[in-house]
Amino acid sequence: MDIKLSAAGRRFNQEWIFRDISYTFAGGQKYAILGPNGSGKSTLLSLILGNLSPSEGEVSYSADGIAIPEAEWYRQSSFAAPYLDLVEEFTLQETIAFHFKFKDLIPGLNLRAVLDLLGLSRSEDKALKYFSSGMKQRTKLALACCTDAPLLLLDEPTSNLDVQGVSWYQDLIAQFAAKKMVIIGSNQENEYKFCDHHLQISDYK
Repeated sequence: MDIKLSAAGRRFNQEWIFRDISYTFAGGQKYAILGPNGSGKSTLLSLILGNLSPSEGEVSYSADGIAIPEAEWYRQSSFAAPYLDLVEEFTLQETIAFHFKFKDLIPGLNLRAVLDLLGLSRSEDKALKYFSSGMKQRTKLALACCTDAPLLLLDEPTSNLDVQGVSWYQDLIAQFAAKKMVIIGSNQENEYKFCDHHLQISDYK
């Protein structure tokens, strides 16, 4: 699967966040979108994901040269970000089961394996509203990485994680993202050091 941005730009009111991005993300490759906080990384990720429409230009998905309809983009992707909401009243078990009603698990995994991967089995029956921010971030990352989709989008993936959590994230990526296209919005090298391609958002101001 490839994602092509053609002279894409996005503005809010009269302020352009970025303009004239022409770039192709190729299947299986690893990309980092870099820039300081507030530079537009999250906006660009939302554009790629299809949550936002470009103010100018276009974004397109294709597989083997055949266009993928915009309504089907969500089937091709998984996403995690610290600002992504979870259902606070759900327990951890319910959260995992709910997510995978809508997304397919990576072949060979089951719901119990996802729970074991998180290392939070003692909290499996606890509502997420009682979780720490780090536990919630781990949950979001595990759900995204264990989803059977060719595109993995991550925004500031180690936010709220301690040193042990960062190591866990790096192991998670090594285990589950090797064959995926990965696009990470980040300004911390330990989040994207495995990426071969870097896109500086400041180049498109």
